[in-house]
Amino acid sequence: MVPSEENQLVPKEVESAAEEPRVLCIIQDTTNSKTVNERVTLNVPASTPLKKLFEDVASKVGYENGTFDLVWGNGDNVTDLTPIDQNSDKSILDAGFEPGKKNFLHLTDKDGEQPHIMQEESGTTEDSAQDRFIGPLPREGSISCTNNYVSQSYSYSSVLSKSETGYVGLVNQAMTCYLNSLLQTLFMTPEFRNALYKWEFEESEEDPVTSIPYQLQRLFVLLQTSKKRAIETTDVTRSFGWDSSEAWQQHDVQELCRVMFDALEQKWKQTEQADLINQLYQGKLKDYVRCLECGYEGWRIDTYLDIPLVIRPYGSNQAFASVEEALHAFIQPEILDGPNQYFCERCKKKCDARKGLRFLHFPYLLTLQLKRFDFDYTTMHRIKLNDRMTFPEELDMSIFIDVEDETESCTDSGAENEGSCHSDQMSNDFSNDDGVDEGICLESNSAAERIAKVGSEKNSLLYELFSVMVHSGSAAGGHYYACIKSFSDDQWYSFNDQHVSKITQEDIKKTYGGSSGSRGYYSSAFASSTNAYMLIYRLKDPARNAKFLESHEYPDHIKQLVQKERELEEQEKRQREIERNTCKIKLFCMHPTKQIMMENKLEVHKDKTLKEAVGIAYKLMDLEDAVPLDCCRLVKYDEFHDYLERSYEGEEDTPMGLLLGGVKSTYMFDLLLETRRPDQIFQCYKPGEVMVKVHVVDLKTESVAPPISVRAYLNQTVSEFKQLISKATHLPAETTRVVLERCYNDLRLLNVPSKTLKAEGFFRSNKVFIESSESLDRHVAYTDSHLWKLLDRHANTIRLYVSLPEKSPGSQFRQSVYQKTGDLGNLDEACERVKGPAGNMKCVEAILEESTEKLKSLSLQQQQQEGDNGDSSKSTEASDFENIESPSNEIDSSASVENRELENQIQISDPENLQSEERSDSDVNNDRSTSSVDSDILSSSHSSDTLCNVDNAPIPLANGLDSHSITSSRRSKANQGKKETWDTAEEDSGTDSEYDESGKSRGETQYVYFKSEPYTADEGSGDKQKWLVVHVDKRITLSAFKQQLEPFVGVPSSHFKVFRVYANNQEFESVRLNETLSSFSDDNKITIRLGRALKKGEYRVKVYQLLVNEPEPCKFLLDAVFAKGMTVRQSKEELLPQLREQCGLDLTIDRFRLRKKTWKNPGTVFLDYHIYEEDINISSNWEVFLEILDGIEKMKSMSQLAVLSRRWRPSEMKLDSFQEVVLESSGVEELKEKLSELSGIPLENIEFAKGRGTFPCDISVLEIHQDLDWNPKVSTLNVWPLYICDDGAVIFYRDKTEELMELTDEQRNELMKKESSRLQKTGHRVTYSPRKEKALKIYLDGAPNKDLIQD
Repeated sequence: MVPSEENQLVPKEVESAAEEPRVLCIIQDTTNSKTVNERVTLNVPASTPLKKLFEDVASKVGYENGTFDLVWGNGDNVTDLTPIDQNSDKSILDAGFEPGKKNFLHLTDKDGEQPHIMQEESGTTEDSAQDRFIGPLPREGSISCTNNYVSQSYSYSSVLSKSETGYVGLVNQAMTCYLNSLLQTLFMTPEFRNALYKWEFEESEEDPVTSIPYQLQRLFVLLQTSKKRAIETTDVTRSFGWDSSEAWQQHDVQELCRVMFDALEQKWKQTEQADLINQLYQGKLKDYVRCLECGYEGWRIDTYLDIPLVIRPYGSNQAFASVEEALHAFIQPEILDGPNQYFCERCKKKCDARKGLRFLHFPYLLTLQLKRFDFDYTTMHRIKLNDRMTFPEELDMSIFIDVEDETESCTDSGAENEGSCHSDQMSNDFSNDDGVDEGICLESNSAAERIAKVGSEKNSLLYELFSVMVHSGSAAGGHYYACIKSFSDDQWYSFNDQHVSKITQEDIKKTYGGSSGSRGYYSSAFASSTNAYMLIYRLKDPARNAKFLESHEYPDHIKQLVQKERELEEQEKRQREIERNTCKIKLFCMHPTKQIMMENKLEVHKDKTLKEAVGIAYKLMDLEDAVPLDCCRLVKYDEFHDYLERSYEGEEDTPMGLLLGGVKSTYMFDLLLETRRPDQIFQCYKPGEVMVKVHVVDLKTESVAPPISVRAYLNQTVSEFKQLISKATHLPAETTRVVLERCYNDLRLLNVPSKTLKAEGFFRSNKVFIESSESLDRHVAYTDSHLWKLLDRHANTIRLYVSLPEKSPGSQFRQSVYQKTGDLGNLDEACERVKGPAGNMKCVEAILEESTEKLKSLSLQQQQQEGDNGDSSKSTEASDFENIESPSNEIDSSASVENRELENQIQISDPENLQSEERSDSDVNNDRSTSSVDSDILSSSHSSDTLCNVDNAPIPLANGLDSHSITSSRRSKANQGKKETWDTAEEDSGTDSEYDESGKSRGETQYVYFKSEPYTADEGSGDKQKWLVVHVDKRITLSAFKQQLEPFVGVPSSHFKVFRVYANNQEFESVRLNETLSSFSDDNKITIRLGRALKKGEYRVKVYQLLVNEPEPCKFLLDAVFAKGMTVRQSKEELLPQLREQCGLDLTIDRFRLRKKTWKNPGTVFLDYHIYEEDINISSNWEVFLEILDGIEKMKSMSQLAVLSRRWRPSEMKLDSFQEVVLESSGVEELKEKLSELSGIPLENIEFAKGRGTFPCDISVLEIHQDLDWNPKVSTLNVWPLYICDDGAVIFYRDKTEELMELTDEQRNELMKKESSRLQKTGHRVTYSPRKEKALKIYLDGAPNKDLIQD
């Protein structure tokens, strides 16, 4: 059967003799969160009975048949929850399975219990596709390509059960595959394992945690006796002194082998195993040099634990074909001739010589390292050589010992060499403190004896391969696993971390490699990167070849260890069984006295009854002292929707496993431990009910009461629901108005009695407001009613904490409430929780009215003075404050008695601040930055109803909002993603002016509900800042909000700024005056700072000084205000007095310039006649450079180009200071001419290069001469590779005839240190430094800061 086009991924089975259709089943295990993302895939004949399908599934997932169900699934959506009949003999085709398509099934719990894991016995079975898998495991989600389409993903159950091979794997901690490969090889080496078992640990002498041999012993015992599929290696690595970070470091397996052997030798000193490593792994070779003239030979004996074999000779593209060929190359001597001649002690002159290595003794266990990692000097990268190199199953090493050479030196393993030459005749090239060098004459009296001895040894040098450690990946990283032959049955196995499987000799041949070797660094992308890296052979010697110890042969301490580990594993298994039958679910409880919602995790065995579970939850929530146990019960709860789903009446004796729907690691619901008073009874919560929180609204007091919970059914009508509410609230149903809040700002009046709650939009958890008065408001259109306005205000009111300026003239702290309309719902309760001084609340309204009138008169007086004299506010906060007139000073001496009483009631915190500051001359001369305050601004802002405009005539819309609020809301949403750091007063680039052209406040038509009271920080916090807690409608504009704060700040809103404080205490100024506070949320903090606010067309600008020859070339000076239409010269005139007063810079207007600032790079020079917004684009949060000139301004035209030049003096290894060069054009020749005039270097010798990176383009003096692109072949500066089109580019230049200074190594190192220090201080990159690999170390006492063993 051919699959359809849309199912091309389904394989077509053509191997069957009868061409029977096959069915592809994809099973998802949903019984456990750890297996829910895994799939098991079966491709079975269409005639397969359902009973056989269940058996196959059980076998694949590792569950006992009959302990799970299979239900239909369509992808991720279950379409039929009815389990498939597992006892049916019906074929899967008759049961509805479709051939040629993907049939999705879900494996689920049976009768509320998780499937039982199949208990597998150790042993070997026939090879399966899974067992035959060799190499690195496929990544999660990869497609398997085995013959029967079995997925390579492993279920949770298979992790717990032992491999069918009988061997146990090792868990990869993170990147410890290299360690696992070596440990499995050592475990499968009989001589090593037996010797390790014979060693006995003395607990009185050493801590078992830090004892490497003991932890290896424990690991080997577990590998031999455990019933698990894989065991952990954390105890072993802990004995190495490693922490968890070491698990994320991948190292070389050969390096680990050497370091571990060194550590074991140290630990085994003074024991029977002291020389074990040398006996098993150590060989000897002779490093010699022989004079070709006189025959004299100097030599040295070296030992080795492994033989490194080159894959590809240096400089060659051809790799060695086999291990034998590489071994021949290893001992192939080289001729020292020409400049490499050897000084012969006997000839007393330099002579041609032969230098090489000879093997003297091969170890019992021969380790060969294939050097696959190399360095490519073309690409300057580490590379891996994936070339093919074969290795035999049996290796004859006798051909690598030359009998004739051996007669001249050593023939036995470790015997001393015979000879009459003295060591002082040796060449100095081989003098070494670590070894004894000897000379030997060619004559020998016992040559025949030696030949006979060597001949007998050669006959016994046949080795058999038993371990291949394979690396898959590149030089940057990869994966290790081991292919090991068992000496028990001569079967090859793949030990791939926790997975052990049988393999064949053909699989071993796949590790030979197979790259052409000509693709350089990227060879692994074109050929298999899985190849052998280390080979271990064992000498075939029946007299020495050992077998693994049988259990009855174990020493007593090993028998005790086996028993101990077995008991621990059984205990762990019992605990795991308990865990598997334990229900774990979230538990919530509202504490009856503390009134806080508590959360915990309830863990209860599935056989515990509901009554017992209540007792466990009661103790877990620590309610013994709060409420009796019989006043508690568990109910089904949805914490996300705050919804009580059902109660469990009459089910106190029901097991929790059945009640919760089985044992699961996660549930779709929670439990609530509900409490009651002894005089109360629990309410019955039935499934299908919805919960409704009912808030009673009182229009007279404008309050919203706390919620009352009632339960209703979705099929109830509104009329029936009103009757239900009437019983709960004791209000008449006939006059009750019910408003449903479906979502934020969606208030729906339920006025159709016959509609069901479901049709009205009720869900699991709902909030409604009810009002039942006899007022005429119920006859008004809903969107015009008082009820709607009150609820609308309630839904949009937020609480803000406002920090007032400490020295604010009008910020005397008082207990007051500043609002236009009545109280806001139940906010009084919230305000009661705010800590604050107990102020006098007497005559609050009178105080506010008098305060408003006084502020209005003060602003009129201030406006009059400003019209006569002008005023200039400085841009920095300190100067802003100095120029703000204190309203307290403007009080007329003939003020009324009431006003004087007001002064007495408002405590003055700092009388010194009431003194008026004397204004400077600059304040009179500069009226551009003066903010005028119209006489009716403050008066109008304190009059009018909360939700109406100044004329008390709202413009009705469909949803009850006025037109201005809609516009504001839309603009607010459009700008939600933008930062609130705008500093411009233009509507299209940041903010609107606070006042329109007629001087009328734009905030007048906004929502202005505002209620405030003083707030102080907790005692002992040390915070003396003055705060207000403000409840405000978040649809109010920033402009109106500032006007509401005027009485508390004490100055007009145009003279203070609002900063929003974020979680990390960062402050950003809010200046979009026409925007609402919709982006604010409850408990946000706001800081008020004194300073003049921007007017329309003004921009706040940060001015930095450009210091081209200073270590830090960018220095902040001050904040300034530039206006649209202002010329650069006018802005410079305004800056002069501010620079003099704030920065101490006494400049004239022609002695400094302004220029563009991009990050730290200086850009275009602004000419005096340029106009902002016309010639110069100015934006919010703008930054500009101020540069002090040495002489008159040379830049007169936009066609000129100003570059910064810096001379490089190679003979002195130093750079001169920056000097500006002004060019009339972009020609390279003009640049060279100007540089020649500037430096005196002849024009033909000038060479230049463009600087790189951010100004000042720092570069090390050790790199500048070679690294820059000197003397580019261009005629103009504005083309590639220069692209110099704007002012401020950095040009380095030099005299090409000047020679580079020659440095000694000491001078270079000293200069390198200085340059590194200098460049790091400036934040510039020094040189490229690749990530250093962490050295592989094993700490003998388990502590990384103590003695250590390393390679």
